[in-house]
Amino acid sequence: MTILVTGAAGFIGAYVARALLARGEQIVGIDNFNEYYDPQLKRDRVAALCPTLDLRTLDLADKPALDALFAETKPGHVIHLAAQAGVRYSLQNPYAYLHSNWTGFLNLLEACRHGTVEHLVYASSSSVYGRNAVAPFEETQSIDQPLSLYAASKASNELMAHCYAHLYRLRCTGLRFFTVYGPWGRPDMAPLLFSRAILAGRPIEVFNCGRMRRDFTFIDDIVTGVLGALDHPPADNGIDPPLAIYNLGNHHPVELEHFIAVIEHAAGRKAHRIDKPMQPGDMAETSAAVARAQAAFGFLPSMTIEAGMPQVVAWCRDYFGDKL
Repeated sequence: MTILVTGAAGFIGAYVARALLARGEQIVGIDNFNEYYDPQLKRDRVAALCPTLDLRTLDLADKPALDALFAETKPGHVIHLAAQAGVRYSLQNPYAYLHSNWTGFLNLLEACRHGTVEHLVYASSSSVYGRNAVAPFEETQSIDQPLSLYAASKASNELMAHCYAHLYRLRCTGLRFFTVYGPWGRPDMAPLLFSRAILAGRPIEVFNCGRMRRDFTFIDDIVTGVLGALDHPPADNGIDPPLAIYNLGNHHPVELEHFIAVIEHAAGRKAHRIDKPMQPGDMAETSAAVARAQAAFGFLPSMTIEAGMPQVVAWCRDYFGDKL
């Protein structure tokens, strides 16, 4: 049975594809290789992590192309990791989120509905908790007050999935990711931004004067969670929507000041800082309660920031070299 992985050249997508290939699954990956960040990094990532992947260039907003792919490959499971990411970028280019996160997701739901898909696992985000967030964030908390258009798009994806689970009995599992990091990570996120800048001696912008806490979650732990969710689809009792939502986070928030100190130690040099006020759309803290995922499929992340970030710093040195 074929598994379709969307966003397969992305950070989480490439690692998930690698893990699925390693256990002998039949995989097809798609990615549109947009220029939100350097497409060459995406190509290098795939070449390093999953070079044998059957990877197609396709935009989910292109419904005829997506329908043709489903007709050709007939996926039985879909792991949907493609999206326009970034809280701050949603303040600059809101229409990109309409294209990818609404239209693209609707096209995918329709393809799953009319195809042979038994289970759709899709990426949500910790940002959906928004103004309602009470740490630690539990899946039962309301998500009706998002702080950014990105967060609103992810919350709407959860509502759309609920509709398709209810109307068409499509089994859907949403995963709320919490600040995923690791080698081959996204260059727009703090782990790589700070690592590259500190290694190169450039200043880093520290928002809210460092008074932030993030539930940094290492990529290997996230992949374990994605595969666990895939292997444990929600039950269909014929009455309730066959739907599940899980937090995937490290459940140990880290002070931004400590995070910077860990990078400084790994880089062997101090950071030059530019302190800035809180950015619109940001959350002061993210903190995942993971009891639901632990009960469902044994999710229990183990990587600490002290062990994980030195791997990121070492990868930055190796990959970027004198182009830090």
